[in-house]
Amino acid sequence: MSTICEIVQEVLQSGYLTVEAEEQMRRLFVLQHDLEDIEALTRLQQATMDGRVKRQSRELVHS
Repeated sequence: MSTICEIVQEVLQSGYLTVEAEEQMRRLFVLQHDLEDIEALTRLQQATMDGRVKRQSRELVHS
C-alpha cells in the first residue's frame, strides 16, 4: 500500500491527480496520518492552485 507522501510525489511528477489517487489519499488520511503527510498534501494543494497539477475530478464535472 502506498503512503500519502508517495501518492503526492507521483501526482506532482505526472502533473495529474486522478480520482483514484484522491480517493486513496482520503482513505489513508482517515486511517492514519502525520505531519509529513499534511505537508505533502499542502504541497499538492499549492501545485493544484498554481496550475502545475490538473484534477481529473474537475475535468469530469466540466465535460
